[in-house]
Amino acid sequence: MERWYLATLLALILHQIDAAFWQEWAMFHVPGGIQGFLLFNLLAIGFVLWGYRQTLLGTSSARGHALVCGALGIGTALIHLTFALFGRNEFHLPLSIAVLLACFVSGGGLLLQLRRR
Repeated sequence: MERWYLATLLALILHQIDAAFWQEWAMFHVPGGIQGFLLFNLLAIGFVLWGYRQTLLGTSSARGHALVCGALGIGTALIHLTFALFGRNEFHLPLSIAVLLACFVSGGGLLLQLRRR
């Protein structure tokens, strides 16, 4: 589970770096613009990093954190797929697409790993 969690965590962080380039806060109408986006990332990345620690330590909350992380990976990819289907042209560069695909695959792998346990 640790490897799938780390892969999903890395893909999500890479996506957020890419999201800063595409000014994702404008796409989602985040209150406070870039400031709200940074606050969101402080909380979201902090949560998944804490969850990774819980996973490594094997705590009782590890499974719940892994479930959230996997769902975030899949959800991130599906949200951006939906935006693309509605004609948005952000995140259409090859590496942006690769990172979103990595979010989907690693998030799915993490959820499948959880289901098997």
